Amino acid sequence: MKKPILVGVILLLCVAIGFALKGPGEATALNVNDVAGDPGAFAGTITVTGITAGFAPQDPSLFGVMDIKELQCTTPNCNKLLIPVRTAGLLPKLGDEVRISGSFVQAAGGYVFSAETIKVLRNHNLGG
Repeated sequence: MKKPILVGVILLLCVAIGFALKGPGEATALNVNDVAGDPGAFAGTITVTGITAGFAPQDPSLFGVMDIKELQCTTPNCNKLLIPVRTAGLLPKLGDEVRISGSFVQAAGGYVFSAETIKVLRNHNLGG
C-alpha cells in the first residue's frame, strides 16, 4: 500500500524539479488573425507569430506581418490581413516567419504593434 504512494510522490517531485530547472518558458504566441480584428482588445505585452509580408517605403522602421495560414492562399484575390509592426531594431526579411513580443499602441488611423523583441524562426520563399 505504501509503494504506490511513494511512487506517486517521487513522480510528483520529478515533475516539480523539471519545471524548476526549465525556468520561465516562452510565452504562448497568438497568430496575426487572432489579433488583427480587434487589436485594441489586447492590453500589455503579447507575443504574435506571423510572416513578414511587406515594408513601408516611407518609414524604415515599419513592416507588415500576415498570418501563417495565408501561405496556403495562392490566388491573386486573397484578402490578407496585415498588422503593422514598428521596431527600433533590424527589420526581418520578406518571408521571414517571426515571433514578435510587444504591445499594440494607438497611432494615426488605428493601431501599430510596437515590437520589443523579434525572433526569426525560418524563411518562407514568397517569390519577392
